[in-house]
Parts: sequence; C-alpha cells; structure tokens
Amino acid sequence: MHRVVITDRLWNRILALRKGVPVSPAENEEAAFRLYRPVAAAEGPFVLAQVGQSLDGRVATPKGDARDISGPDGICHLHRCRALVDAVLVGIGTVKADDPRLSVRAVSGPSPARVIVDPRAELSGEERIFRESATPLIVFRTAEARRTRLDGSEVVHLPRRANGIDPRDMRDALAARGLERLLVEGGGRTIARFIDAGLVDRLHVAVAPLIIGSGPTGISLPPIDRLDAARRPLTEVYALGSDIVFDCDLRACRVSGRKGQEITVADEAPGAGTADVGLAKP
Repeated sequence: MHRVVITDRLWNRILALRKGVPVSPAENEEAAFRLYRPVAAAEGPFVLAQVGQSLDGRVATPKGDARDISGPDGICHLHRCRALVDAVLVGIGTVKADDPRLSVRAVSGPSPARVIVDPRAELSGEERIFRESATPLIVFRTAEARRTRLDGSEVVHLPRRANGIDPRDMRDALAARGLERLLVEGGGRTIARFIDAGLVDRLHVAVAPLIIGSGPTGISLPPIDRLDAARRPLTEVYALGSDIVFDCDLRACRVSGRKGQEITVADEAPGAGTADVGLAKP
C-alpha cells in the first residue's frame, strides 16, 4: 500500500501535468504521481470512473442518504479528480438524489464542464447545478425526448439505442467539443455501462471506514456464474488518510470466459433513482 500526502506544492506540480508541462516527481512524491499522473497526463480520449463507498460496498442508505460516506481525504481526492479532467458526468438519478454542484472546491484547480444524462427530459432547470454558470453544462437526452430549453445549458439529443443512450455516443459528442478527459462519477449503472462498453481506462474505488449494512452498491454489472469470468484489473492501493483508494487499470483488465451483456441505462429503468444515488458528492 502506498501512502499519499498531498502538499500545496505537490498538487501544483500535478496540476502542471494537466497543462502538458513535463514534471518529474521527487523521491517522496512518487506515490502521488503514480495515482494522479495517468489522469493528468492522459492524451486523447480518457475515461476515469470514481466510486466512493463504505467497507461493505454501499454508496448510500436505502433512503438515499450519501452525504457523509467519504471522509475528508476522500472528498479531496474526488475534487482532485474533477480538477484533472475536462468534464464530469452523472446520471439524472444522481442529480435527483444528491443535487450535486460538480465543481472543484475542496482543492485548488479548475472546475470541469458538467454533464448530465437525462434521457427522458426529467430535469426542471430548478436544480442547484443550473444556478452556477462558471463552467459549461451539457445535458444528454434521447432524440425522442421532448424538446424543452434549459437555461444555462446545452441540450444535446443523441440516438436512442437498444439500451438507451450509448456511452460511445456520449464520449464522441464530448470529444467533438474538446472534452476528452472524462470523469464518470455516478450513478452505479451509469458507471457500469461505461465499464461494460470498454470505455473506462481507470476505476478509482475510494473506501471509507464505515459499515452501512444495506443500500445500493457502487457498481452494478451483469451477473456472472463463475469467478473465472470476473474482471481482474491491475490494481494499486493508496492510503490517503481518512479513505483508502483502489486504483484499477481497466485497460490491463484480465477477463476469461465472459460473454458480454448489455446494461440498460439506469436513468431510463423503473426505479432508477435508487440505482443512481450516492456517488457524486456536492
């Protein structure tokens, strides 16, 4: 396990990587660079997924309370990830449950563009995210969804595939707008769809020392019958203080005997609000 302590000087050096500045870590900075360099220095399309959960894998209580799952260092880690990407994406269920701002506040650095997957045009425009206009706000809807305006946002209508809006279509639409580094922050099935589509390069699972006992889990992939069909990513573990982060390299993921199964977009499924809670923090 690597111990990571982020000073202001170290964080500014990591931020410089985002701008393409060549920076080499000092001896006591190697762990932090190993964790954040793949995001900060990514070239071309890059997708990071982030899950904050309890020891028993829960991301919220059964009633959707997720505000205090991550500890202070886990929150800082999430905000660092936001500062290193071009855009952060969540589903409509997460917006309904958490009313997140999706900005960078716990650390220094730029806030990303904000993206909401709203296939059925459920947003009212009264959500808190619409009251902050510091960065672009993009809303993805299906081509069949009603054509309503949302002041302060760009509404993008994408084709409805067999299982809803295809993650590849969302990634391509963002890349066309110069937003290539993407953080998928919630909810669980939204993250799962990006993973199942093979689009996630790195998965960060931040574990906080609490046991909730019941409630939604962080990732909901199709069931498997045998463990030899499980994904086995190359993983490194980092102690951040209040939270532990598992950094999973899904590009080096080893899977044998697994047959692909498509996942319905949680935001379009009945009861989707409970599936998409608790992953994005305010």
